[in-house]
Amino acid sequence: MLTLSAVLLASACSGGGEQGQAGGDSLTMMVPLFGTAPNPKGEIQQAVEKLIGKKLAITWVPNAEYNEKTNVVLASDKLPDVMVIQDNKAASFVKAAQAGAFWDLTDKLDTYPNLKPKSEQAWINSKTDGKNYGIYRVRPLLRSAVVLRKDWLEKLDLKLPETTDDLYEIAKAFTEKDPDGNGKKDTYGMILPKWPGTGFAASSPYNAIDVWFGTPNNYGMRDGKLVPEFDVPEFWEAQKYIKKFIDEGLVNADWATFDTGKWNDPFVQGKGGIIIDVNVRAGQLYDLFKELDPKTYDQKVAMVGNLKRPDGKKFSLPFTGFNGIVAISKQNVRTEQQLDAVLRTLDKLASKEGAVLVNNGIEGRNFKVEDGFAVKINEQDPAIKTINNDVEKAFIQLGTTASLGVAGEAYEWTRESEAERAWLKQRDELMNLDLQTAVHDPSLPVISKTAVEKGATLNPIPTDARIKYLAGELTEEQTKAEFKRWYDGGGTQILAELQTAIANLGG
Repeated sequence: MLTLSAVLLASACSGGGEQGQAGGDSLTMMVPLFGTAPNPKGEIQQAVEKLIGKKLAITWVPNAEYNEKTNVVLASDKLPDVMVIQDNKAASFVKAAQAGAFWDLTDKLDTYPNLKPKSEQAWINSKTDGKNYGIYRVRPLLRSAVVLRKDWLEKLDLKLPETTDDLYEIAKAFTEKDPDGNGKKDTYGMILPKWPGTGFAASSPYNAIDVWFGTPNNYGMRDGKLVPEFDVPEFWEAQKYIKKFIDEGLVNADWATFDTGKWNDPFVQGKGGIIIDVNVRAGQLYDLFKELDPKTYDQKVAMVGNLKRPDGKKFSLPFTGFNGIVAISKQNVRTEQQLDAVLRTLDKLASKEGAVLVNNGIEGRNFKVEDGFAVKINEQDPAIKTINNDVEKAFIQLGTTASLGVAGEAYEWTRESEAERAWLKQRDELMNLDLQTAVHDPSLPVISKTAVEKGATLNPIPTDARIKYLAGELTEEQTKAEFKRWYDGGGTQILAELQTAIANLGG
């Protein structure tokens, strides 16, 4: 794996280039890496270069160091022609974009068929301070779901949940009625992880439950005013619901500190039976069960979408619909003509052929297509192992139309069992159904100056207060006093700035 110093050296050698280079026969890029950097003369890079008609000078940066590296590059005079920006709301990128370091693509993609926004909502969500300074990397706009132990449901003769009340009853049964049949009271209902990050826009189980009960998704409009998720009556209904699970021992005892990196373990080990997360987690669980028992793995996983609240109304938690953006710098791409050349190159990369190449590989070499699915072939060949690694760990990050586990324009990887294939179909059906009741965050396309300056201090206040309330360390009144501290410390100003920016965006 490359060290940060090695990446910096590589960038210094290849990040700048000659004036007009981007409009010629080569392109410099900076892209995240999840493994070993590919050989620039490898089969995948050669195939990509052949497709787009340009040589690529790619600076591969280990993902764990990517944001730090991004800040260093943005502060330098050595910007690559094209770079993946993982957080286009970060202060460093906002400042650089506003200063004119990157092309504003808001009105420039209509003539590029593969770059045109596939989702108006995702296009809006991916704006930076009201403008699109890049091509958003497509991800499903809705991925939230509930995954359950199918064999436990069948053992206890329980139906799949439709409401939050149903989920509570299942969690209670999973805890008290010996779903694994071992005669011991050693299971619990829901596997609840610690709160992720420091803000409310976390797309966690806590957020999902909040939205199910009718709260905004991070921020929302109420009676013409922008309000945060934690300052509406429905928020307290959701907290009392979650607290009931915790107080009655229907979740893991270490919920406040449980690492999401170990989220699958209790489910597979037969300790907990419910996970509220992204729908692709079901695929991970199928794979883990398969390793343990190839004969019965397809009998362990069930999934439903977002749940109705007790009165039957349904609100679903969407995601942003994107995972970072692909931005084009103005350092070398200085003219509209050069910009057009780069966009035409990226359009080729985003085509069906390009998406397949960077997400699946080379048809006939490392995969074939059967019944519309990609099937790996020649896996024992060392050269094929290299191709698969280069695709999965690196080149998949070049694309704007797909990601690992989510096919997009590329082929979905085949699943062996009938149960898994049924799950793939169900995943898409539930996503489309829940999009009809999705609660979107209106603040995503805009920036609050106060939030940028004080967010690190303010963001933890309401989230820490919520966790302490759930743990029984704060009363409801004490928790509300903490929320007031957020308002008094700058939250009121944040809301005013966001509301003004949203209104200007609409105009």
